[in-house]
Amino acid sequence: MITLILSTIVLIAGYLLYSRYIERVFGADGNRPTPAFTMTDGVDYMPMPWWKVFLIQFLNIAGLGPIFGAVAGAMWGPLAYLWIVLGSVFAGAVHDYFSGMLSIKHKGLSITEIVGIYMGTGTKQFMRGFTVLLMVIVGAVFIMGPAKILAGLTPQYATMTFWVWIVFGYYILSTLLPINKIIGRIYPVFGFALLFMAVGLIVALFVKGYTIPELSPANFRNFHSEAGSFPVFPMLFITIACGAISGFHATQSPLMARCMKNEKLGRRIFYGAMITEAFVAMIWATISMSFFGGIRELNEVMNVHQGNAAWVVNESANVLLGKFGAFLAILGVVAAPITSGDTAFRSARLIVADFLNLKQGPMKNRLLISIPLFAVGFLLTQINFAVIWRYFAWSNQTLATVVLWTITVYLVQNRKNYWITLIPALFMTAVVSTYLLLAPEGFHLPQEIAYWIGGGITFLSFIYFNFYRRKVKPMISFS
Repeated sequence: MITLILSTIVLIAGYLLYSRYIERVFGADGNRPTPAFTMTDGVDYMPMPWWKVFLIQFLNIAGLGPIFGAVAGAMWGPLAYLWIVLGSVFAGAVHDYFSGMLSIKHKGLSITEIVGIYMGTGTKQFMRGFTVLLMVIVGAVFIMGPAKILAGLTPQYATMTFWVWIVFGYYILSTLLPINKIIGRIYPVFGFALLFMAVGLIVALFVKGYTIPELSPANFRNFHSEAGSFPVFPMLFITIACGAISGFHATQSPLMARCMKNEKLGRRIFYGAMITEAFVAMIWATISMSFFGGIRELNEVMNVHQGNAAWVVNESANVLLGKFGAFLAILGVVAAPITSGDTAFRSARLIVADFLNLKQGPMKNRLLISIPLFAVGFLLTQINFAVIWRYFAWSNQTLATVVLWTITVYLVQNRKNYWITLIPALFMTAVVSTYLLLAPEGFHLPQEIAYWIGGGITFLSFIYFNFYRRKVKPMISFS
C-alpha cells in the first residue's frame, strides 16, 4: 500500500510541478488565438469547453491500454509501478503535451505532417503510410475485442459477426459526423464512468482487506512465470504502453488541439489526461497483483486463460463491486476500446486529408477518404486478434519513439532544453529496437545478441543526433 500511495504522490507532483516546467519550455501563450477559432469548419475545428475536451482526450487515449496492458504488465510484479509512474511523468505526458501543442502551433496539423516539418520529407512520407496503417489496425483491434466480449454476453443469435457489424456501423457514423454530434456528447459520460470504475475498484480492494505487493528490494525482480522468455527489458515497456507512453496518443492530441480555446489549457488537457490514464493503469496493476492472492497466482490465472485480460477485469469487477461491478466491467472492456477505435479511424481520415490537402467540410470528401479506410479495417478483422495485437504493440511504441525524436529536433531548432525529450527518445529507441530483435514476431535473436545490437543502435542514434545538434548550433536556454 505504501508503494501505491507514493506512486500516486509522484503522479500528482509530476502534474503540479514538472508539467509547469514543460509548459514554460514550450512557451504557451494564452493570448494567441487557437485553430479552434481561426479555422472553424463545423466538423473537426470548433471551440469546446476545456472539461469536455479533457474527458474526450482521456477516453481517446485510454481504450484497452491502461486496463489490459496494466493487467498483463502486472505479471512482471511491482516493477510495473516504476514504469507507469516514471514513464508517464517524464516521457508519456511530455510526449502527449508536445504532440498537442505543436499541432496548435501548426494550425491543427496531424502528427505525420508535424514529423515532416522537423524530420524531413522522407520521414514524413514514411510516417504517413505507417501511421495511417497503425490507425486502421487500432480500429480493427478495437472492433474485434469488444465484439468478442459482447458475443459472449448475449444470446447465440447475436454472434461475434453480428457485433462486428454493429461496432463497425458506429465507427462509420463517429468518423463522418461533426465531432460534437456523437463524440462530444457521449465521451464525457464514458470518461467520467471509466474514472469512477477505477476509483470504486481500488476503494473496494482496500475495504475488503486485500494485500497489495510493495516495491521492496526483495521484490525488485522479474516475477513473470516465463522470466527467461519475457525479460523485463524490453517486454514490460512494450506491454504497458498507454499507461506510461504510447505513440497512439500523438495521433489523438491533434484532434483535441483543433477544439481548444486557449493554449494555457494544454497542460491540463494533454499532460493531465496522461497522468489520469497512468493513475487508472496503476489501479489495474494493483488489482491484478492483489485480487488473486499475489503475483504468482496472477501468472497462473493468466496462463490458464491464455492471457485473457478481459476475464481478469470481469472477474475482479464482479467480486469487488457485485452486480454494479458487472455493469462497470462491461463499460470498461467494451465502451473504452470502442471509444478509442472510432477516433483511430477519425485520425486516419484527418491524416489522409492533411496530406491530400482535402477540406473535410463537404461530406463527399469525408466519404472519399473513409470508404477505403473502412474496407481495409474490415479485412483486418478477419485476421487472428492476437497476431494483430502483437504488431500493434511494437508499432505503437515505434511511433512514440519517432515523435519523441521529432520533439527533440523542434527543441534544438528553437534553442530550448532538448534533454527533456532526448533521454526518453534514447530509452525508447533501445526498447523498440531490442524488442524487434528479441521478440518471436521479430527476429527472435538470443537475448545477449539482441541487447548488444539494440544498445548499438541507440548509441549510433545519440552520435548522429550530436552531429545534427552541432550543425544547428543552438544556444540552449534551460529556463
